Amino acid sequence: MSLVHFDVTDTQLLGPDDPAPVEVVNAEATHPVLLVCEHAGQALPKRLGDLGISTEALDSHIGWDIGAEGVTRRIAHILGAPAVLQRYSRLVIDCNRPTGAPDAIPEISDGISIPGNSLLDAQSRNARVQEIFDPFQDVVSKQLSSFPRRATFSIHSFTRSMSGVNRPWDIGFLYRRDTRTSECLAKFVADARPELKIGMNQPYQIDDVSDWFVPNHGEACGLSHSLIEIRNDHIETSEGQAFWAEILSDAFDRLLKEI
Repeated sequence: MSLVHFDVTDTQLLGPDDPAPVEVVNAEATHPVLLVCEHAGQALPKRLGDLGISTEALDSHIGWDIGAEGVTRRIAHILGAPAVLQRYSRLVIDCNRPTGAPDAIPEISDGISIPGNSLLDAQSRNARVQEIFDPFQDVVSKQLSSFPRRATFSIHSFTRSMSGVNRPWDIGFLYRRDTRTSECLAKFVADARPELKIGMNQPYQIDDVSDWFVPNHGEACGLSHSLIEIRNDHIETSEGQAFWAEILSDAFDRLLKEI
């Protein structure tokens, strides 16, 4: 494992060999749904080395949302909808957190120390915000405003056990003010698959301190919205991703008819 530190004379984080922070699928699509996936990727900027963590840790749920990218891409394909994907690991900067949140650039994640995130100065933190977080949020905002969208959904995955606590849900819908959208989606999923255990505001709850998508995109634009969490052991494989993409695509189609 290796760490790479900034040269204080050079404030740029991403170099020419690093991937762009944002990918847009179906960028010109006028479909009324916009999909967002903040934790799609697990890339690390070359200047940060490996953050001092193992490949195994980066591949786990602390490094990205396992399977979320695959589900998002498949829904985008089925619906012909646009999807905004974030390519860097959530350990570099979490694009579903306010930049000042304690876990926006975590020093510890699910008990694992992230040495490359310890004792960062303001310059180093700002580089991650300006080169990864801000461009991603700008693209989401542009996609929401460029076409007559009616709904937006953020696709995530969660681990079955976190900090020793078991999470029994197969899927969860997270919301705050817009209760109707998540309630409708939960009903449509239950209609299609009554055997599934659905969590409402589980395994997380939305607030201004720890969340970005719902307060700053969903609520701010006034569209129907929900942050959707799928248990990651369901979507580790392409077959699982296809299964859940079909379920959610059907639910989104039904929702558009309701609203």
